[in-house]
Amino acid sequence: MEDQTTYRMPLIGDPAPAFKAKTTQGDINFPADYKGKWVILFSHPADFTPVCTTEFMTFAAMTEEFKALNTELVGLSVDSLYAHIAWLRTIQEKIEYKGLKNMEVKFPLIEDIRMDVARLYGMIQPNQSNTQAVRAVFFVDPKGIIRTMLYYPLTTGRNFDEIKRIILALQKADKDGVATPADWRPGDDVIVPTAGSCGTAKDRMENPSDDIYCLDWFMCFKREKKN
Repeated sequence: MEDQTTYRMPLIGDPAPAFKAKTTQGDINFPADYKGKWVILFSHPADFTPVCTTEFMTFAAMTEEFKALNTELVGLSVDSLYAHIAWLRTIQEKIEYKGLKNMEVKFPLIEDIRMDVARLYGMIQPNQSNTQAVRAVFFVDPKGIIRTMLYYPLTTGRNFDEIKRIILALQKADKDGVATPADWRPGDDVIVPTAGSCGTAKDRMENPSDDIYCLDWFMCFKREKKN
């Protein structure tokens, strides 16, 4: 009998829905196992598919970059553990893409044959597919709170520069109590105060300092020190 359970799609600011699952790296209890770390939880439509293969090779190549940012990767598709293992072995042993080869995927890949986790996170979207997960990306902070969500259709591979940029921007905002402008990159000037505190911005415009400049009463920036 088809599962008729309905789920409310999680939103930014919600606690990440908890689940336990089997993965290619053993059992996990999410997000409890990752307390104190940032996590990128992402889904892909299916093993042994070309777009997903390019994505996993890219994630594998960037794993240490994310670890350096206190960020762990967790993947998911609705395939079996055996399919996951066979696919990842094929990637490592046979596939070369954009100079990447012998890529070992060391982060966990969740088995979700019953689509329990995929439904819990709104990864199954019927207008795309009833049997495959879309390319969802959830950014979960060290307290287990969802901070950003991205959804891509089945046909479109993800932008990995943007995925890393989002982690950097969220960490910058949390650390310094600032906001980041369009196309922000580390080292770029940041916005102070955070959005919505216009009164403070007006005070800063009327009483400028060496490191803060304002374009108008509602729009002030802090100069970042260049390395």
